Amino acid sequence: MSITVTRDLSQPMRHLVQVRAHQFAIDGSVEEGGMDDGPSPHDLYDAALISCKALTLVWYARRKAIPLAEVQVTVERDAGAERQGVYRLATTLHLGGALTEAQRQELLTVAAKCPVHKLMTTVTTEITTVLAAA
Repeated sequence: MSITVTRDLSQPMRHLVQVRAHQFAIDGSVEEGGMDDGPSPHDLYDAALISCKALTLVWYARRKAIPLAEVQVTVERDAGAERQGVYRLATTLHLGGALTEAQRQELLTVAAKCPVHKLMTTVTTEITTVLAAA
């Protein structure tokens, strides 16, 4: 599967992302020289994590017949030490439904096992970048 990002020349930094049939804008903040017309790449990285946690919780609860109703996952970013090699994300699960404390704890454990969480913390990602033919 390919995901494509194409510059939108109507604004200083805006780009359009195409994922399957979905298209959305990304942009830099005003402080970065953009118009803040969409999330930044860091926002998408953080959102990938909490989106995966939310979807994993719903999938798991359905399979285990856990009465999970509402799911909201928030993330707080601390990029203060990113240049030193540490990028901190603190996630909080807000779970609704007739859940026992044991089920809540089980879901907390499951959230830490979502595929993107694992990808960010236990997998070596190899990235290659090449130029297309002129």
